[in-house]
Amino acid sequence: MKRLAKLLVLSLCTTGSLMAQESDMSSTVKAEELYSDDYQKFRFGGYGEMAASYMDYDWNWKTNVGTNHRNRATISIPRFILAFDYKFSPKWVLSSEIEFEYGGTGAAREIEWDEENGEYETEIEKGGEVALEQFHISYLMNKHLNFRFGHMIVPVGLTNAHHEPLNFFGVYRPEGETTILPSTWHETGVAIFGDLGNFDYELQAVSGLDPQNFRREYWVGKGNQGAFEETQFTHPAFVARVNYNGVKKLQGLRVGASFYYNQPSKNSSKPSYNRDYKYPLTIVTVDAQYKSPNNNLIARGNIVYGHLGNSDQLANVNSHSTGASGYPTTPMAETAVSYGAEIGYNIGSFFTGQKPIKLYPFFRYEYYNPMQSMEKGSVKLADRRLQKSVITAGFNYYPLSNLVVKADYTHRIVGRGDYNSQNMVSIGIAYIGWFIKK
Repeated sequence: MKRLAKLLVLSLCTTGSLMAQESDMSSTVKAEELYSDDYQKFRFGGYGEMAASYMDYDWNWKTNVGTNHRNRATISIPRFILAFDYKFSPKWVLSSEIEFEYGGTGAAREIEWDEENGEYETEIEKGGEVALEQFHISYLMNKHLNFRFGHMIVPVGLTNAHHEPLNFFGVYRPEGETTILPSTWHETGVAIFGDLGNFDYELQAVSGLDPQNFRREYWVGKGNQGAFEETQFTHPAFVARVNYNGVKKLQGLRVGASFYYNQPSKNSSKPSYNRDYKYPLTIVTVDAQYKSPNNNLIARGNIVYGHLGNSDQLANVNSHSTGASGYPTTPMAETAVSYGAEIGYNIGSFFTGQKPIKLYPFFRYEYYNPMQSMEKGSVKLADRRLQKSVITAGFNYYPLSNLVVKADYTHRIVGRGDYNSQNMVSIGIAYIGWFIKK
């Protein structure tokens, strides 16, 4: 605990004199917000997070008891994002984000394109990732119908649609969604979006996933393409999201749903593996968020269900990959599921003073399983060590509207208690905002 205290002091010292102008820069804003006069020509900003954790378990979960007990601590920069928007005209708008995850990357993997026994070379200089999270141009025709072209967020699930650090409680993003789905999920393609009364919607046709990267621990969560300079678009994915904001008796309630379909076999980084197979992938999500009129009470919840056709065949195909390829060789589940909810209340509202205090104690519960069920008739069994119920409690403190200090305790129940549980204490700090507007 002394180590955690020192890390907390270090985190607080990094706050400095941040002077961001806003706290909300959601990538899935309603169309009416794009028509606002918030800036005339361009704006520059971003968001970032620092986190430190103390854990009582090791990395290896593949033992008979799950993870062994081992006390250890980590500290990291999960994300640092630079965002830039530019208006060519009132109708044409460029939006971009560059994401640095865990300090950036110097890792590369070289794959011979279409040779089943090709060579693989891997060189790792530093962990992490640098990614172009968003780079798209929007044509704003009217508030009801608009067009977007380029690299954009895939708004499947609650976390992807609202992934900035002020949009969730706790030091880390909810782990159920971010385990079985890519996070942050971004793909290249085209979209239409707009507002229809109390509804806002987005429809996308974007690049699909690479089935050679599906695996038992994450289901399709590591399935993004990216082994080559060009992304396969032979089988695009189709995405739909709709939000409803019109519950008159409960202002501040937003209810949303999303749908994803892809047939990823021809998106493979090893297309010769899958010439005769199809793996239809369907994901359905439902989520809701409520913010009281004074923002003192905030509650969120979501459900994710995914189905992968011919999962046994895909696992059999992947099992023939060489160890040097980095491809998984383990069984794949037919279905994966995640659901959870969190609630927090600003107890600072009970105190009076010249400067209001924003302090939200919160509680979160999640269940997720990337191997919820196997294909009917499969001889392979689901690994119950991947089935987890997660209880998280902590607080979010906002010294500024766009700056948050977080701390929480997480307890994971593994395989309904048949394996060793996992405990983690975390602290973090995050910010978000536009720094320059012209």
